[in-house]
Amino acid sequence: MNFPKIAKLMIELKDADLKFREKLIKEKKLSEGYNNEMETLHIKNAEKLNEIIDEIGFPTIEKVGIEASESAWLIIQHSISKPEFMKKCLKLLENVAIENKDYEKNLASLTDRISVLEGKPQLYGTQFDWDKNGELSPNEYDDLLKVNFRRLKIGFNTIEEQTQIIRIQAEKENQTAPKNLHVREKEFNLWKIKVGWIK
Repeated sequence: MNFPKIAKLMIELKDADLKFREKLIKEKKLSEGYNNEMETLHIKNAEKLNEIIDEIGFPTIEKVGIEASESAWLIIQHSISKPEFMKKCLKLLENVAIENKDYEKNLASLTDRISVLEGKPQLYGTQFDWDKNGELSPNEYDDLLKVNFRRLKIGFNTIEEQTQIIRIQAEKENQTAPKNLHVREKEFNLWKIKVGWIK
């Protein structure tokens, strides 16, 4: 199976996402909460990708090529306002990863993202947020040794190495810690209730 038109569309959706993110970086606004315009773009991309998935199934490399398949994964990761869509994609990706180990890292990251949004500990330590010391650190996880074992098993670096990479990247992107973590956490929880991650 080959879907060149669909592949082209998914790459365009991903490019629009990254272009807007780059705009926020240049304006030093990436750390200012979830930008409304960005959320609207993420929702639109998720809805379009959902239509594609209903038509062709999960957009694997075999169907759409490497770039488009990776584009689909990025769109899924950014569809945080659409809990049911993310969970639907998780189930599909779990099935795909059984057949092809190349999807294990994407599956790990999506599993972690959903866990964090639901307020649960992550398994692979792929999700980061600002801590009380104003530094980017991994969101809650179950056990450091277990996390690093899981990470190394699927080809990730250690969580300590990844933390340094994330912090350097954030500095390059002019990201800064929120002025008031308590207020930000409260706003984030209200948003999670609104979109359906928590009750």
